[in-house]
Amino acid sequence: MARTIAKDHDQKRSHILDTAAKMFATEGYDRVSMSKLAEECGISKANIYHYYDGKEAILYDALETYLRELRDRICALDLESHAPEEALYHVVREILMAYEGSDEIHRVQNTNLTSLPPEQQGTLKKYQRELVTFVSAVVERNGQEVFVFDLVKLRSTTMSIFGMLNTFYMWHRGASQEEREAYALLITDLVLRGVRGL
Repeated sequence: MARTIAKDHDQKRSHILDTAAKMFATEGYDRVSMSKLAEECGISKANIYHYYDGKEAILYDALETYLRELRDRICALDLESHAPEEALYHVVREILMAYEGSDEIHRVQNTNLTSLPPEQQGTLKKYQRELVTFVSAVVERNGQEVFVFDLVKLRSTTMSIFGMLNTFYMWHRGASQEEREAYALLITDLVLRGVRGL
């Protein structure tokens, strides 16, 4: 007979993942034991093993959930009716909004993805590539005459945007929605001025 899933299963799972992300980010993945994680979650070690068979499984689930939801949120944007400049601002703004409250898991992604087996890394990197491809298409719309024969320049421009986005949490913790929107405008302006000056 199949084991009954508790009504609060998803809530407890989310709590474990959120707590793990904070501990991995602040203490380091290698230093966090299942015992310490269970204690921080306020549950028994046996209970945490009811959800996950080890720390690696928690790391993968946390990153897989985060990156899949981020990819789905951004790649679902309908930007076809927007002018190229508006589309660029819209996607940059949406990424910054999606990053809100995700500083810990974002840091874990940057530092611990390679702790996972190659197959799991491949799944996560696929999500990242799909997100980059989507943003790259928006960037290309803003400078087709520049990028049409220079894919290296297009990739460099796209990855520079992610560089600006991905480090925002390091120097502007707790940024408000208005501050994120202002930064999205700044990034958009910098990119457009750079592309049009090429």
